[in-house]
Amino acid sequence: MAIPKRVEQRIREATNRFRSILQAAKARDVNEADTVTIVKGILADVFGWDPFFDVTSEYQIRGTYVDLAVQTDERIAFLIEVKAIGSDLRDNHLRQAINYASNHGVEWVVLTNAAVWQVYRVNFGKPITHDLVFDLDFITGDPKDSSFREKVFLLTKEGMTKSAIAQFHEEQLAMSRFNVAAVIRHEAVLSVIRRELRRAYPKL
Repeated sequence: MAIPKRVEQRIREATNRFRSILQAAKARDVNEADTVTIVKGILADVFGWDPFFDVTSEYQIRGTYVDLAVQTDERIAFLIEVKAIGSDLRDNHLRQAINYASNHGVEWVVLTNAAVWQVYRVNFGKPITHDLVFDLDFITGDPKDSSFREKVFLLTKEGMTKSAIAQFHEEQLAMSRFNVAAVIRHEAVLSVIRRELRRAYPKL
């Protein structure tokens, strides 16, 4: 995945800067409101979103409020449910975020405590399901690692504009063990396997 050089540099520098901030916040066990402030900083400095025009706090959805909504081209790019940095991210937190997304028709959801970011794709079938697409840890993650930078890029404003996250998810689905198994079990593939096995082992 090609990341623009200026974006790659921003990711490297900002990630290194926020690591010490996150470590200090975790040591102090800051509350959820303060964690939201840190998340906004990461959205701006690492991911490149405008904190004044792209990020909305306490976004209302059917009488309830999600912590943050990130917008691009006048549409919601993804919703973010934030928990205090000292909290583990749990299934009930995820259900809450998925409910917000399903009620507003938003495909992408982020569950985070500022240090760990879990990114989910909402599938609008019956029933509604979700896939964990990837996760990031800004304390232990290494910005020198290209795979870490590529995952960060998927949530950047530049990456969202290019629909990089959708492409990444499609590639994941295509190469999943379930899809590969289905392809291998196709009769056309099995006939080729049989033929090659007989060629290698005529007595088979």
